[in-house]
Amino acid sequence: MSVRKLRDALLLMGAFVALLWVVQVFNWADAYRPDADFGILPHDVSRLPEIFTAPFLHVSWQHIEGNTVPLFVLGVLAAYRGIKKFLLMTLIVAVVSGLAVWLFQSSGELTVGASGLIFGYFGYVVVRGFFDRNLLDIGLGIVAGVLYWTILSVAIPGTPGVSWIGHLGGLFGGVLAAWLLRDRAAVGAGAGGWRSGIGSGAASPAPRQAPPQSPVPPRSAPVPEHPGSRAAADLLRELEDKGI
Repeated sequence: MSVRKLRDALLLMGAFVALLWVVQVFNWADAYRPDADFGILPHDVSRLPEIFTAPFLHVSWQHIEGNTVPLFVLGVLAAYRGIKKFLLMTLIVAVVSGLAVWLFQSSGELTVGASGLIFGYFGYVVVRGFFDRNLLDIGLGIVAGVLYWTILSVAIPGTPGVSWIGHLGGLFGGVLAAWLLRDRAAVGAGAGGWRSGIGSGAASPAPRQAPPQSPVPPRSAPVPEHPGSRAAADLLRELEDKGI
């Protein structure tokens, strides 16, 4: 786990939640007319782009209050492995959840809210560790499942005033994103691809060994010159000078 990436995830989700509350202030001040203008209206082709704006809107203060904590917690758990992958995953969830509402919800039922993203993050966090073969992510997914399994009751068909189709679509989008964005290097490694998830997960290379060197023969000590040999050499030099 990288401390820097965890910090980035906290900052990103903090900024995202703050943005939702700023939008809610303007939405409330305008008598919630932005909901009607930028919410998803099923089967209306001209309102299809609203699948990207609806997650930023809420119908009441109670609505955004109920979404804030699970959105932040699950968002951080989904983003701490990397911001780029998280943003791509969020895009997949928003599209799948929004299209599910636009295609299958009854006509005339306007839909807004970040609940689809919450369900997407939940599904992504719960299954990501199994696709990536990451033991830490599996543990975090189990914790998230224990803490937030009750939100699945909102995806039960027939819940009044709730777009269970958008929630179920978000859940499916999160699982789909976990599969599409899985760590293919870990999967391709076979049974040995399981990682603890703590640290970078990469094995450190073995230290390089110096090539063997041929032994250097010991240098022989100089042989001292005998005094007698020096005198004989001087005598021979004198005889040559005299021409003998």
